[in-house]
Amino acid sequence: MDEIDRKAFANLVKAVVIKCFGHPLNSPLSEPESKHLSTEINESTGLVIGWRSIKNYAAFVLNPTPEKQENPSVATLDTLARYVLKAPPTTEAERKKTEAHFPYWFLYREQAGLPAKADLSRPNAHKATWTWKALLAILFLGVLIGGFLFLRRPADLTIQEDFHRMEETYLAQQGWFLQAENKQYWRRRADQSGCLTLFTLEGDNWPKTGETPRIQNLLLHQLPSDCFRTEVHFGDFAPNGNWQQAGLLLMEDTLFRRKSIRLSLSYNDYFGGYRQPGEILIQAIASNGIGDKNLEEFIHQPLFSLANDKARQIARTNLKNLAFRLEKRGKRFRVLYAVSPVDNFSFKEITTYEFGMHPKYIGLFALKGFVDSTEVRPVHVRYFRLDDQWCE
Repeated sequence: MDEIDRKAFANLVKAVVIKCFGHPLNSPLSEPESKHLSTEINESTGLVIGWRSIKNYAAFVLNPTPEKQENPSVATLDTLARYVLKAPPTTEAERKKTEAHFPYWFLYREQAGLPAKADLSRPNAHKATWTWKALLAILFLGVLIGGFLFLRRPADLTIQEDFHRMEETYLAQQGWFLQAENKQYWRRRADQSGCLTLFTLEGDNWPKTGETPRIQNLLLHQLPSDCFRTEVHFGDFAPNGNWQQAGLLLMEDTLFRRKSIRLSLSYNDYFGGYRQPGEILIQAIASNGIGDKNLEEFIHQPLFSLANDKARQIARTNLKNLAFRLEKRGKRFRVLYAVSPVDNFSFKEITTYEFGMHPKYIGLFALKGFVDSTEVRPVHVRYFRLDDQWCE
């Protein structure tokens, strides 16, 4: 690797870290951070870079020494560039078939404004005669890069929020707005430091005769594009009464008149007359809006059966960390989740669902349905992220 490529590599690693963690590379990556970044790259690109390699790359960029060099392959450089440039996911087999020339690495170098590589051993190297094959390859690469730049839309990180600041003015500056405010509980949004605290208040967007759909203290943000990936992390929330739940809400409007999708961690002990222990489950429902009384429950995945005290303790331990990830491309919604007693976790795919909607807003919510008897419980939101995605 020459000096030009080494400089491009260092800049690329720094860009990868900023994209994943939202802050510059100021210190070596820990093992959990390296594993998280490796998972992020794999889920975004479909390609694999081992976490130990990522850890070594970051250490090298922070402290380059002649004694210990890092020489990643062009394939690895291309994978890192694909992650930063938000290229469509692929596989190694597909890349070998259609992109064996590793276009994203060269595109990244070009966008970074780095000079083209030259034969520095010859003063007049710029006068060298190119063969027709080399010229053809350059022409092909130029057309590919030009087409990529023309077709791809900007895909910069839109929002990353850790909820360490909860002033209303700050939230408004970040694009958040509140719907159906309950002043008593909204004043308690900073009850736990470093979290947004919501409460499972009475209300629901599931149709009920005599009730107007509403979710109190629904925190909304406008979606900047039709294709996106979003992620939310909750802490220490184990619902224990009908219909306590918390999660993400996608909406075409703010009045529940048009289409919506709700993804949540929920409690259920209704089994149509059968006697079974209560359960904690992941639920997702799709609604066509006003007048749609028969919603489609496209996810009903039990996580924990609450048969006794020991089972309830196991559920609480594992729900120390809960996270959802939701990706939208066209009509396709891909849903993933993670539950873990530790901060270092991996996502699992639940389903891919097709639903023709164009959400304009995304919301963070907690509710207990239209039930007076169910207790109000706090829900701690630790982290939220929203990225633009490639629209296929």
